[in-house]
Amino acid sequence: MTNSIQEILNTDAMFVIGSNTTENHPVIGTMIKRAKKKGAKLIVADPRRIELADYADVYLQIKPGTNIALLNAMMKVIIEKGLQDKAYIEERTENYEELVEAVKDYTPEAAAEVCGVKAEDIIKAATLYAEADKAGIYYAMGITQHTTGTHSVMSISNLALLCGNIGKESAGVNPLRGQNNVQGACDMGGLPSDLPGYQKVFKPEVVEKFEKVWNVKLSSKIGLTIPEILDGAEHGSIKFLYIMGENPMVSDPDINHVRKSLNNLDFLVVQDIFLTETAELADVVLPAASFAEKDGTFSNTERRVQRVRKAINPVGNSKPDWQIIMDIMNKLGYNKKYNHPSEIMDEIAGVTPSYAGISYDRLEGDGIQWPCLDKEHPGTKYLHKASIARGKGLFMPLEYTVSAEAPDSEYPFIFTTGRILYHYHTRTMTGKVEGLNAIAPESYVEINEVTAIKLGISDGEKVRLASRRGEIITTAKITDIIEENVLFMPFHFAEGAANYLTNSKLDSIAKIPELKVAAVKIQKIGS
Repeated sequence: MTNSIQEILNTDAMFVIGSNTTENHPVIGTMIKRAKKKGAKLIVADPRRIELADYADVYLQIKPGTNIALLNAMMKVIIEKGLQDKAYIEERTENYEELVEAVKDYTPEAAAEVCGVKAEDIIKAATLYAEADKAGIYYAMGITQHTTGTHSVMSISNLALLCGNIGKESAGVNPLRGQNNVQGACDMGGLPSDLPGYQKVFKPEVVEKFEKVWNVKLSSKIGLTIPEILDGAEHGSIKFLYIMGENPMVSDPDINHVRKSLNNLDFLVVQDIFLTETAELADVVLPAASFAEKDGTFSNTERRVQRVRKAINPVGNSKPDWQIIMDIMNKLGYNKKYNHPSEIMDEIAGVTPSYAGISYDRLEGDGIQWPCLDKEHPGTKYLHKASIARGKGLFMPLEYTVSAEAPDSEYPFIFTTGRILYHYHTRTMTGKVEGLNAIAPESYVEINEVTAIKLGISDGEKVRLASRRGEIITTAKITDIIEENVLFMPFHFAEGAANYLTNSKLDSIAKIPELKVAAVKIQKIGS
């Protein structure tokens, strides 16, 4: 997030797009509702009528995969009405004229046809956003999990820059992370092109810096993303895989492909706190300690580094992740020893400029938001205050393109996935909680009531869903919160798993799969 969670309370307008915030990020969802109660305007764009739609000044029930068409049309309206922040654009951005040219044909009427919404609602949404002094955009995987996901994020940046909302308190561009330490994992180099602090592995000066600190020779080759690794495993170029705290046999697209890939490995190691569906395929399972059994830090969605303190000793033979990794690297001949996670944090501070001022003794309170540049630095509440990090904000003119897979006569429905309040990711933890399972015990698919009548499907009946990649049996849930041609399914459940159906086609830039749009057919089975 460019800005902070607490800043939501003082915003003038909020644009929530591709995020079921109250269910997936309940704390932030509460903040949005509180801000709305204080008088802030709320715009919501989502294929499902999520809870926040009931609070919205404008709700846009867009067709899955049409985010860029909507955003371009909003920018077209703002420019035509003269609501853009002209002084900000002149002083702090570049490439503006190219953006104007790119959006000129995206009339509200044309975008309304593509998105399946009303032109007047696009105009109203654009006007509310542009007229607000401080407006924040909040998005999640409804934006990113598309073949055009990177371009969708760039389009959000375009809209924010157009109205001067980058580098301003209670505004900004705010991606809401999907798990509790996704931000921290990325910060620490959990990306194929990065060393800690987003220092690029292909830059000679970066490699030289880390080689000197770690006293080893490092590769400057960019690594593979998860989909690329699984493709390599299927084709035989990847022989060994070490999976930590991830359950791709439920969470990744095209599970039949995932299973084939993992089974084709010579050796698979899985490190987790429970025996997941993926761990069941492993040659070796390393039992890891849970959050309550270890000391460490998590970095959350607002860049806040927070302490985690051990409440109980690790159960059985489990160990904290850092100890397992240290033991393995020692066995492999790298003899570095750490006695406590605080020593690792000190090393992080020494090599990662954005974490340079962070240490365990400074994290005793509410944590610190990076960048924290030295031991006296208080942390950073919101980014780009004095200037845009790259110098000037860059407008990226982009065209709307259709999703990789469209409905047709054989597979006539758009299939999209998401999360629900009661379960977390692949239910590795929440699936063991009796109360949560009583509320949400099994896989289901949401079907519009008109569609259900046409197909003769009743609420609670079993149905068969099929895509070009697989098929499942699940339970029908009849609802009026989605459109007639759209089916929605939570991906948490291993039985009747949504990801047997999803498309593994990738965004060409970020290599993220198109989990949010697939073409499927549905067949009634019976009670």
